[in-house]
Amino acid sequence: MPTPVTISLDAMGGDHGPSVVVPGFKSYIQTHGGEGVRFLLHGDEAKIAAELTRCGLSADGVEIRHTEKVVAMDEKPAQAMRRGKGSSLWNAIESVKTGEAGGVVSAGNTGALMAIAKLILRMSAPGLERPAIVASWPTFKGHTAVLDVGANIGSDAEQLVEFAIMGEAYQAAVRGVARPSIGLLNVGSEDMKGNEQVKEAHAILRDGPFDLNYHGFVEGDDIAKGTVDVVVTDGFTGNIALKTAEGTARYISGLLKGALTSNLQAKLGAVIAMPALKKMRQKIDPSAINGGPLLGLNGIVVKSHGGADAKGFGNAIRIAVDLARSDYMTKVGANLGKLDALFDHSTPSATAGESPQ
Repeated sequence: MPTPVTISLDAMGGDHGPSVVVPGFKSYIQTHGGEGVRFLLHGDEAKIAAELTRCGLSADGVEIRHTEKVVAMDEKPAQAMRRGKGSSLWNAIESVKTGEAGGVVSAGNTGALMAIAKLILRMSAPGLERPAIVASWPTFKGHTAVLDVGANIGSDAEQLVEFAIMGEAYQAAVRGVARPSIGLLNVGSEDMKGNEQVKEAHAILRDGPFDLNYHGFVEGDDIAKGTVDVVVTDGFTGNIALKTAEGTARYISGLLKGALTSNLQAKLGAVIAMPALKKMRQKIDPSAINGGPLLGLNGIVVKSHGGADAKGFGNAIRIAVDLARSDYMTKVGANLGKLDALFDHSTPSATAGESPQ
């Protein structure tokens, strides 16, 4: 029998609110069975109940926590922290802190989610300024976890090692990789290349007291190759890499669309090839894999794309359930404890920059 778990959902978050969140957990149940999973839905009770009826869902395994207060998608993080208490986003996260839920999923405002989650749950690692965002990156061999992709702009060596520890545990929990291999993103594979932070992190991962399958340095083209299961970098580089990949995917899709609609013969060929083309687009676009956990918090928080459809939101729920049922938090805590022993945290760590938009 699967381990029973409760997942807290911000039902009002995202571009569509309950009209996607409710069909989203229906999609999760239809795809994964939903056995042993209970849901707490935070938001407007009348709107949520109407969606439950529309989707033909019973109230079994579902509890609605009513609130009319919502954090707007364009609200600044500082405002959300001051005014957000009692909102669907705040209450959904609070249920993880109280132990009512094993994880939370929201498609709401990313900055507000990160700020409120950090305020309520706190960080599990002393050096982290913000939770690390992990992207599940399509590769020739499956999916590689890449982090950080935008939360911590400037990362020192200790933070990069923390990302490696969290990414390894995440890939094992969500992808079922027995012993994930880890690579540190660099401008070359030789030991003398890279900045001081990267070289110091490399030495710690190679020689430190961690039971990690450390591969060494990897380069940008190694991500799509699937050379390693986890690629570690700072949020500045990771965010640029992610958006470059997304832009390249759109560019290739545009070229294909233009070529396949240029004349009648091409259009006929496009009709036949359309299923394969759709699969290819999903494969080459990292953003098509919905559900980005915020790693480094004392609790499981998964960010869904604001414009995700029901299937995408259901995938984000799957990630939260997998993490909640795994030993992710225990495994991360053990290795972070070993890392903590290597560093003196009596002085404040360097402050990371602002998160990119």
